[in-house]
Amino acid sequence: MYADLHTHSTASDGMLSPDEIVALALKKGLSVISLTDHDTIDGVDKALDAAKGTRLEVIPGIEINTDWENTEAHILGYYLDYNSQSFQDTLHEIRKAREHRAKAMIDKLAEVGVVLTYEQVLEIAGDATICRPHIAQAMIEGGYVSSIKDAFEDYLSRGKPGYVPRVKLDPFSAIAIIERAKGVPVLAHPGLCNRDDLIPAFVKKGLLGIEVYYPFHTLDMVDKYRWFCHKYGLVMTGGTDYHGPDREYPPLGKVGVAKKSVDNLKLIRTLLD
Repeated sequence: MYADLHTHSTASDGMLSPDEIVALALKKGLSVISLTDHDTIDGVDKALDAAKGTRLEVIPGIEINTDWENTEAHILGYYLDYNSQSFQDTLHEIRKAREHRAKAMIDKLAEVGVVLTYEQVLEIAGDATICRPHIAQAMIEGGYVSSIKDAFEDYLSRGKPGYVPRVKLDPFSAIAIIERAKGVPVLAHPGLCNRDDLIPAFVKKGLLGIEVYYPFHTLDMVDKYRWFCHKYGLVMTGGTDYHGPDREYPPLGKVGVAKKSVDNLKLIRTLLD
């Protein structure tokens, strides 16, 4: 595989640091990766520094989590001008909203006998953006569940007793945020969202790609999203959604794209300037 364009580090909810992901990508023989942590670019500079002088290209990226009509839609952004002050300010607001959400989830869990403290979750997250897996890890350490998967299935997913909706950031706004940072907005794992009816509206608002190749996409889904890309002239991307070893995602580089997809991303990015 030439490129894995969907990876997560300890800057959000991944298990490996950015430099460890770079080292693993080199070991796997990858030519390109993108670090796409949830709602943060804090790991990007570390990954770029680790890749200096190697054959590996690191694409500055992000995954912005959004809610829309009782479902989640995630928007990936590639080749971002991630140092722009307006982009940094927006991410700061999103991060504060994540902190408020985590506290509200802890309060809801206490109502069903799962007693955690925000300090526990904060210690697990460290400098990373707080994500639900950090709460799940605190639940494991407290003996309430045996795995992150169980925590999500029983407590932290939509409709479960510990779930709290995000502050209303919709996918259209996420596309606009990435556009303002001169990035390429791409719809992440649409097969999980199951709202293909929204794709034309996303395209009208500036969507430029779809994550066609994804570990949990069936062959029929891959064919369908390839069709959408051909219909609307969108770039096809793909990746493992790698979060580290011993997680439900496949090994780094197991799913990804060929060089043509990366070249298309670069071409689109130059046209945005």
